[in-house]
Amino acid sequence: MKKLLLATVIVASVCIIGCKNGGGGENPSTVLSEFFDAMIKNDKVKIKDLTTAESASMLSMMEMGMEKGGKDMNKFDNNKMEIGTAVIDGDKAKVPVKEKGKSETVNFLMKKEGGKWKVAFDKASIMEMATDKMKGTNIGDSLTSAMGKLKSANIDSIKDEVNKAMKDVDLDELKNKVKNSLEESKQK
Repeated sequence: MKKLLLATVIVASVCIIGCKNGGGGENPSTVLSEFFDAMIKNDKVKIKDLTTAESASMLSMMEMGMEKGGKDMNKFDNNKMEIGTAVIDGDKAKVPVKEKGKSETVNFLMKKEGGKWKVAFDKASIMEMATDKMKGTNIGDSLTSAMGKLKSANIDSIKDEVNKAMKDVDLDELKNKVKNSLEESKQK
């Protein structure tokens, strides 16, 4: 009887520990929080580790844009967001995130890959997030249709075209032109 009780306690402990860790992987909400931290720190290695293999093209495009335009990554600050409880459906999960003090929620998509939860930052997942966000709005149907067309777009060819266009752009010169134009318009 004591052996059966001891075996039951051991099995229950393993199950409880496994559940807390997302069933052998991390919790999707925790992984998303780590992803946001890595974005703020611009930790490319950690970002890659926390995203699905399919996300490589989009991350490459985002990285290129950040290098050229110096995007402010403070929008990923965990202190400014409320990360909700993940809704898990098999190997996929949605994690609700909203900016503190705001009512709008965005459901980030997560996928299990190699037994671990990863942020799905690929073209199809971003389209799904946007479509989900647009549900119930007047323009939702139109955008859903447009996003359906974008799903068939070749990200690599778009990336190549953006690279070509960015080579010809001197951002400092462009910033100065805009600044001068604004100053001229204020003087008039």
